[in-house]
Amino acid sequence: MTTITFDTQEAVIKLKAVGVSQEQADVFVRVIVDSQHELSTKRDIDDLRKDIDTRLIEMEQRLIIKQCALMAFAIGIVAVLVKLL
Repeated sequence: MTTITFDTQEAVIKLKAVGVSQEQADVFVRVIVDSQHELSTKRDIDDLRKDIDTRLIEMEQRLIIKQCALMAFAIGIVAVLVKLL
């Protein structure tokens, strides 16, 4: 995650200039500062995408193996039935 440089004092001054009370401006700026830890960077998203892609590839490989096993089993059953009939 990343942190954005944010001039809290300047933000409070600008809020007060448009009629926001000191208390409200302080709370508003504190909320912005506290929420910074929830921001994601492009690298965070790329890392997540790579992880998801890897998991999907692994799942696809497992499904292919299971499908091949099921087909082999089905072919075996058909071969047995052909011999019996």
